[in-house]
Amino acid sequence: MTIGEACRIRIQELCDERGITLNKLAITSGITQSTLNNIISGRNKSTTVSTLKKVCDGIDISIREFFASEIFDELEQERK
Repeated sequence: MTIGEACRIRIQELCDERGITLNKLAITSGITQSTLNNIISGRNKSTTVSTLKKVCDGIDISIREFFASEIFDELEQERK
């Protein structure tokens, strides 16, 4: 799994846990709906740390909490 896929899954997981729709997350995080849709659909394969920080702020968690998930334990080597 790539870091982009893991971030996409983690965002969806956090929204599901909190009962937050993607539309609500877009509003609370200050990210456009289209940007968030591109991340979740996989069209955006390299989400920036700045965008992830906004997502975390919208969900009211720290960036450390975001990455404190087993999903990030077994990422593929991205360097070719």
